[in-house]
Amino acid sequence: MPSHLLSKSSYIKGLQCEKHLYLYKHHYEEMDELTDMQKAIFKRGTDVGILAQQLFPVGTQATEGSPPDYKNGLLKTQELIEGGENTIYEASFQFNDVLSIADIVVNENANFNIFEVKSSTSISETYINDAALQYYVISNLGINIKDFSIIYINNQYIRNGELDIKKLFFTESVLELILPLQDFVKDKVKRFKQVLMQKHIPPVEISEHCYKPYLCGFYNYCREHIPEDSIFDFSGMHLAKKYELYGEGIIKLDDVPDDLLLSKNNKLQLKSYKNGKPYIDKDAIQNFLSDLKYPLYFMDFETFQPAVPFFDDSRPYQQIPFQYSIHLMKKEDSELKHFEFLAEPVEDPRKKFIENLLNDTRGKGDVIVYNKSFEITRLKELVRDFPEYADEIEKLTLRIKDLMIPFQRKYYYSPEMKGSYSIKAVLPALVPELSYDELEINEGGLASAAYESMQTETDLMIIAEIKQQLLEYCKLDTLGMVRILEELRQL
Repeated sequence: MPSHLLSKSSYIKGLQCEKHLYLYKHHYEEMDELTDMQKAIFKRGTDVGILAQQLFPVGTQATEGSPPDYKNGLLKTQELIEGGENTIYEASFQFNDVLSIADIVVNENANFNIFEVKSSTSISETYINDAALQYYVISNLGINIKDFSIIYINNQYIRNGELDIKKLFFTESVLELILPLQDFVKDKVKRFKQVLMQKHIPPVEISEHCYKPYLCGFYNYCREHIPEDSIFDFSGMHLAKKYELYGEGIIKLDDVPDDLLLSKNNKLQLKSYKNGKPYIDKDAIQNFLSDLKYPLYFMDFETFQPAVPFFDDSRPYQQIPFQYSIHLMKKEDSELKHFEFLAEPVEDPRKKFIENLLNDTRGKGDVIVYNKSFEITRLKELVRDFPEYADEIEKLTLRIKDLMIPFQRKYYYSPEMKGSYSIKAVLPALVPELSYDELEINEGGLASAAYESMQTETDLMIIAEIKQQLLEYCKLDTLGMVRILEELRQL
């Protein structure tokens, strides 16, 4: 059976950038390594696709394996269609060197309904282009497509008891949107095949398209010529402006002319870089510090957002708090006390989270967080879901102060921060001996994915290992805040 030149994924890559398509097909080894977060997102998509099959039970899987064994899948799909199978999962089709694997195919007396499953909560232009290509492949094989629909998640669904699959998913026909795109698809397929037959990499410059609809898989490969300290480090500058400067040959921060019109923050950032010294507004820092009321509770939350709600009274992609770390400083330079909470997997963590948090922060004094909008929003959501704790939670919310402010407002800025004021940039700049680099879990997205993985994990050793990694990560976040505040005092 002949191999294919294009698939759904490579077609979407081609729409984004012909260089991306060519590199993916001919220089796959140069592709950026998938992050753990990307792997978790792909797994989520797979899991949601399998769950959606329950909307059409008693079907047969045509294509197996990861990566899919499409050759056997093509043969089995043909056999199932010829045998009159009513529902086929992962049905493979190939036409004009283009492969399409449809998530769900329902046969109604030789009239076929095609369903593509997405783990998102809306239909994007990318999904329409994906569906248009599938229609092109399947319809040109002489198969009569009655309708083509996208199944996606209803983020207004609130779980109550057993999971209601029919309420969890929306099913929306996109047939009227993809039919007018068939000539476009035909032309693009022809063009992309020509691109793939070339002997040289298409000379496409980096630009805003590198981020749309997804971050290019060859992002780092295409930016090997970008120096470490570049205009792309400018914080708050619109992406279009950065690429405008890049197009003018202004790439290094050293290349930026003195008369270039920049925002106040970017001017400060550039000045700090060029003289190699941090910018320090001591009066503003002093005003911030003098407003803090001891004892200080340094607090950090971790949450996870399951696409399919695990718990009653929760929605798809709702942020569920499952962990916190608190370092308590009763007075300046006093010995620290540490409190922490990590919910057991499977059970709803929210009520125990609230009760432990309120107990560990009870009393007077400010609660210090980094980026308070996150914690305050989570607390308001907990009030909504558990109104019996409203008074206590609202009192806690009023005590919250944001340690991000001195860095967001540029009371302090150093070149090592590279334009960022996230705690991941500030901590190594101010407290280089503290680092996330040695941690297995070293950012919030990984913490979320790790906790979600425990919901289905059965190996107790793996669960114990993940728990320890989560505790170490969250503890470093609040210890880091303590050390940052100490450094601000020294300044």
